[in-house]
Amino acid sequence: MSIDRILERAVNGERLSMEDAVKLYESDEVEKMGEAANTVMKKWHPEPVTTFVIGRNVNYTNFCDTYCRFCAFYRAPGSKEGYVLEDDVIFQKIQETMDVGGTEILMQGGTNPDLPLAYYTDLLRNIKSRFPNIWMHSFSPAEIWKIVEVSGLSLEDVLSELHAAGLDSMPGGGAEILTEETRLRVSRLKITWEQWIDAMKVSKKVGMHGTATMVIGFGESFEERALHLQRVRDAQDETECFTAFISWLFQPENTGMYKTKKLTARDYLKNVAISRLFLDNIENFQSSWVTMGPEVGKKSLEYGCNDFGSTMMEENVVSAAGTTHKVNTNQILTLIREAGKIPAQRNTKYEIIRRFDGEESAEKDFVMQN
Repeated sequence: MSIDRILERAVNGERLSMEDAVKLYESDEVEKMGEAANTVMKKWHPEPVTTFVIGRNVNYTNFCDTYCRFCAFYRAPGSKEGYVLEDDVIFQKIQETMDVGGTEILMQGGTNPDLPLAYYTDLLRNIKSRFPNIWMHSFSPAEIWKIVEVSGLSLEDVLSELHAAGLDSMPGGGAEILTEETRLRVSRLKITWEQWIDAMKVSKKVGMHGTATMVIGFGESFEERALHLQRVRDAQDETECFTAFISWLFQPENTGMYKTKKLTARDYLKNVAISRLFLDNIENFQSSWVTMGPEVGKKSLEYGCNDFGSTMMEENVVSAAGTTHKVNTNQILTLIREAGKIPAQRNTKYEIIRRFDGEESAEKDFVMQN
């Protein structure tokens, strides 16, 4: 069945249905989808500029009582291999980020049942007192709900207190696939899809914003992928809580799901394109070069992505599953230019800080470390 009519409607600004999305997932005309997605992206971003943010992942704890089958990073509470970073270590990591012109800290960890709300609020206040200009894009919905559980407070009260203490925005980690069928199979103890959505909606209510994510490759159906996109689009219609959408592939190595068939770069690019066509209310799409590699990340700029994501000086969760792709700032500039785009450093709000016209390089560069 031809997908031409679906693509034509999307390019013309018509809203696609879940049935349309399933038909696109069933098709192998990936290049055709990419061309349409690129056309839609250019309506949002007519200038040939690809942005990136200089940031760092800080995984402050790996203790986690959610026990996701797909995660190779977590350690059970009480494990001798578990940790909670000392505050001074976190401060040092932030200082190193600031020293190379970084603006964003993506602080995430496990759902640690031994950390009270005061741990998070005290840490945020201490960070902001030392680094008032750093943007704290931190704590995924699963972590937020664990704080709710431990504190006994409401979701809104917890998010309000965190925001007042220095939390600026919330990453969309833990969405995986927003259907109970897949969530019960791969992460039975994790928050429900409704809780994930609620956390994002309430974050906007208390004055923040978040990002939407999607991970494919758990063995979910095309219908489940379409439903995930529908639920993200509905939440965005209601609250405009998302500044960006990021998708990537499940990495089965070293996890409890190591026998799962690993999807390909072509599957990733197809998902990027379909998401851009379906999510007609989200402006920014990030490339996922950390899981896919720099070259596929570069290719995604032809499939609907307008942003190269974070330089991510440090990353421990995906790399724990055996996938480690590393680039530095000047390599990102090169990759973006090779895609025929102009690189531009942005902040977390997608405001451009600096364009790199011509062949100029970053004055300060770094090689990421784990």
